[in-house]
Amino acid sequence: MKYELIIIRYGEIALKAKATRRHFENYLIGNIRNALKASGISFRIKREWSRIYIYTKQMNKSVDVLQKIFGINSISPAIQTQSKMDSISNLAVNISKDKLTDEKTFAIRVTRTGEHKYSSQDVAVKIGDDIVKATKAGVNLTKPDFELFIEIRNENAYLFTEKISCTGGFPLGTQGKVLVMIDSIESILAAWYIMRRGCKPVFLNADESLSEVLSAFIDKWYADHDVVILDTNKPVYRSINDAAYMKGCVTLVTGHSLYNASGDVLSDLKLLNKQVNVSILHPLIAMEKEEINNKIKEIGLLA
Repeated sequence: MKYELIIIRYGEIALKAKATRRHFENYLIGNIRNALKASGISFRIKREWSRIYIYTKQMNKSVDVLQKIFGINSISPAIQTQSKMDSISNLAVNISKDKLTDEKTFAIRVTRTGEHKYSSQDVAVKIGDDIVKATKAGVNLTKPDFELFIEIRNENAYLFTEKISCTGGFPLGTQGKVLVMIDSIESILAAWYIMRRGCKPVFLNADESLSEVLSAFIDKWYADHDVVILDTNKPVYRSINDAAYMKGCVTLVTGHSLYNASGDVLSDLKLLNKQVNVSILHPLIAMEKEEINNKIKEIGLLA
């Protein structure tokens, strides 16, 4: 099956008011454009209500990039056809012939937007019958060997066989700028969590041994960012305050967690709150060590 486009879905953005939703969508599309261009991918973007479509011939590479774009919930490589029942059926049968035999089972999952002469159930029944005739496969709506998704939107229909989970959250840049104190691998993970909420990071690098890991992280997650080196000629709190003021950051983010029993974390945080002029966020504060380590591996900070 030769895919023609990628369907992009988002979650939390859809809950926003119309003007805010459009604002977030514009950021998301801009981030997608920048990431695909940076990866050398040729593409065309189309936007509809609650959907974004990427038309490209570099399908596998595009899927890999899109999975790392904050704000995208899931994607599906797909084939487009007309929303006429015969057009949908012909394409569905051709796709299923490559996937099914008389020993396998399948299910049709249909969603529909717009006005049509048929219902979603009509489509599922008709296409299901046509696939059974063509392949002799059985229908199993609970645990099928193969699922075919049909998304009908006005005059077009999109057929696909998988929904690939992505990062989710809000598009990077839709929230304020935050200063992230980079002094451990955990602090880079804290940056990832806050970026997932749409914040643009300014990395305050307090440990030059982490520079290579930080640079790889920035490249992998297509982070629109600044990097500032901690001025060791000043007291650390003054360096933090100066960097926050200079870069217009409203918040400091740290990698502190209560699992770290090597020191009095709460006392350290109390002192930090007294000395720093901006609000402070600790995304990892209540996470368990195993949970943190698993997430560090998941986002590619450690092999």
